Formats: sequence, C-alpha cells, structure tokens
Amino acid sequence: MTSLLLAGGAAWMANKWLAARAAPAPVLTTTHVLTAAMSLTVGTKIEARHVATIEMIPGQEPAGTFHDFKEIDGKVTAVNVPAGQMLMAPMFGKEGESALAAVVSKDKRAVTVRVDDVVGVAGFLLPGNHVDVVATRKDDRTQVVTAETILSDITVLAVDQSTAANSNEPVVVRAVTLEVTPEDGETLLKWKAAGSIQLALRNPLDESDARHKAPPPPIKVAVKVVAPARDPAITVIRGTRVGHDGSQVVHEAGSGS
Repeated sequence: MTSLLLAGGAAWMANKWLAARAAPAPVLTTTHVLTAAMSLTVGTKIEARHVATIEMIPGQEPAGTFHDFKEIDGKVTAVNVPAGQMLMAPMFGKEGESALAAVVSKDKRAVTVRVDDVVGVAGFLLPGNHVDVVATRKDDRTQVVTAETILSDITVLAVDQSTAANSNEPVVVRAVTLEVTPEDGETLLKWKAAGSIQLALRNPLDESDARHKAPPPPIKVAVKVVAPARDPAITVIRGTRVGHDGSQVVHEAGSGS
C-alpha cells in the first residue's frame, strides 16, 4: 500500500513538472526607443535615415526619450550626437528654430561676413573650427598698411548655408558665419567697414589670446623729498648782533666778551 502511494505521488509530481515545462513562457512587453543611427553634428535636420530603434522595458527608458519618429521629424540638433545614443528632448532646438539659431550659444550672436578664397583660408574652413580675425587698414595719407588681430578664438558656426561639416575637402565659399559677443560683433563690423579682414585658422587645442595687449601702465612711485637740516654752525650777522641761526645772541660785534 505504501509503495502504491509513493509511486502515485511520484507520478503526480512528474506530471506537474512536465506540464510546467510545456506551458508557454510569459510574454515580455517592450517599447521602441529612438536612437541615432549615425553620428549627428550640430545643426543636423532629422530625417528617417538618421534614426534607429532599440527595445526597452516600459518605464526603464530615460526621461525625454522618443518612441515615434513623428515626434522628432524635422527637428534640428543643438549638440553633437554620437551614433547609438538615445535621442532626448534637450538635444534639439526649440520648435520652429532654424538650424543656425539652434546652435548659437546663450548671450552670443551670429554675424556673417563675406569672404573670398583667401579670407576663407583657401576653402578649408568648416563649421566648428576656431579662427582669429585679423583686420588690415591702409592710411590714405602715408600709404602705410597696418594689421591687427581684433578678435581671438572665434567659433565658425556656418560656412555659406551649411552648419554641418559634411566633408574635409576644401570648398570655395562666399560667406562665413561667426559666433561672437554683441560687443565683438560691433568691433568686427566697424573694422570690416574701415578696411578688410582676414581669418586665421587656429589649432583646436590652442586657447591663447592672439590679440595684441597694451603694455601695463608704468608704476608710479611716490618719492618723499626731505628738506636738508640746517647746519647749526652757520653764523648769522644782523647789523652789530652776531649769533647762530635760531639761537640767542652770543655777543655784539666789538664787545670785549
């Protein structure tokens, strides 16, 4: 009897185990999250080819991510986005902003200047490069030409109408847009009107200020002039009275004392 009970229990356990193995696994629900299919530079207008997707558990994705391409179609990147990075709201400019407006830093301005193949560094200028602005001016009276670096370490926002560096090949351009402060913008336009300007391409690791600095003003040293002390041995004669300066009369001239 005991053997029958043990055999029945074993059979029941085996049947239960087989039933559990045969049951379908629970379906794991996931959601699509949009990512960058390639590296995106500042000012890129999002198209379908720029976007890929990954699967994530709902609620596990970071805040600000997108699930539908329609949410970012036509948006403009305000930062560089590496390939594979999840696309999030802070990476894009505000609705309706142009590509250029999206990349201008706070408290800065975009100023465009006309250039030729010389001023444009033989076509090797690309968005994101840094340049110095050198102004030249000719004195009509003396015919002397002067040159001065008026702005240093200025960011190139756009070359012609492109805000993205799509190639490293030289391209002849007609205009370069620079990111400057309002004060630097006034300086740039004044010198441009007074003469001509040249852009000097900088090494990206060089953060020095190339502008000519005025020498420091001379240090004024206060020198205290001390009046020489009067010599007490100087004799002062006033008529018939003889004595030392500032002292009482010693004797009268001609007296026997």
